Amino acid sequence: MSRLVIKIGSNVLTQRNGGLNAKRISAIAKEVNELAAGGHEVVLVSSGAIAAGMGKLGFEKKPTDIQLKQACAAVGQSLLMRSYGRCFRRYNRKVGQILLTRGVFSYRGTYLNAKNTIDTLLTFGVIPIVNENDTISTDEIKFGDNDRLAALVAGLIDADKLFILSDVDGLYPDDPKKNPQARLITTVEEITPEIEQMAGGAGSVVGTGGMYSKLLAAKRATAHGIMVHIVSGRTYGLVSAVLDGKKRGTTFLPKEQRISSRKGWIAYAIRSKGYIVLDDGAVSALVTGGKSLLPSGIMRVDGSFKTGDAVFCVDAAGTQLAKGIVNYTSEDIERIRGRQTSEIESILGFKYSDEVIHRDNMVILQ
Repeated sequence: MSRLVIKIGSNVLTQRNGGLNAKRISAIAKEVNELAAGGHEVVLVSSGAIAAGMGKLGFEKKPTDIQLKQACAAVGQSLLMRSYGRCFRRYNRKVGQILLTRGVFSYRGTYLNAKNTIDTLLTFGVIPIVNENDTISTDEIKFGDNDRLAALVAGLIDADKLFILSDVDGLYPDDPKKNPQARLITTVEEITPEIEQMAGGAGSVVGTGGMYSKLLAAKRATAHGIMVHIVSGRTYGLVSAVLDGKKRGTTFLPKEQRISSRKGWIAYAIRSKGYIVLDDGAVSALVTGGKSLLPSGIMRVDGSFKTGDAVFCVDAAGTQLAKGIVNYTSEDIERIRGRQTSEIESILGFKYSDEVIHRDNMVILQ
């Protein structure tokens, strides 16, 4: 049995001028039912609420005002779930709605609660359908939201594969709409800066993400050891075909060393609250020496953060080298930076730890 996350984009689910594409949702439900009947656990990450609400409220194109987007999401989310429920009911399958915000992933407790909820639904044979809670979110309703969410969910539940169903066949070296000679890239072993350059910005009429957001999602998921496939969502049976070993779309190979769930949470789920600038010695100690971050190697502190917050560790040029959870506030680190660990207590009047960031609470990004 394998665990699959399938992300479905707005352009796949909706009509071009808004409103849901009932035939497409029906086809997705049919294939997911076949996958579940074959022993796979399937979680859907589904866009489409805002687009569905657009049709209901009479918008011909996606509004730019945040409150109008939220109104569309409020109306459209119930339409989206009703459509999924009706289609899956034909196969005697139940669906469960899970609405998440980025804040859920920022705290370890709510992060694990979300994982437990999805695990429990899968135990009961329910198809979880995840979406961002766009009716209350502001920061999430922007470029690449549900691509990022799909990667986070895949890491959250330790998925084996992430499928991103798109309105294109996969990754091309050039826009196939403008260059008919462009040939599909079938396999990507590593997402390099050159690969990222192939992807443009947001290109969707009703969605929020373009190929670049899908690459970022693939980059995060493959770091978890999860294989990622970008395939067309408008052709029936492609997920099943890939699982049968056939070449469809673009496959992104996972990293050989899978990071732990906790370190994946640190790297990709929680937001950084600031930066710690390191000298060359500290850079070497962290990146190649596998050491914790001590105050002696800190040159500067940027931002305001508390104990337990996540921050980026950067070199003098600003390159992000690591991300970790700090043992001290930004004000305290500013006072002890460049000093020895033996001096911490005399400077602050207390000492939580010798390390500003312990190695166990740090992920190397470079």
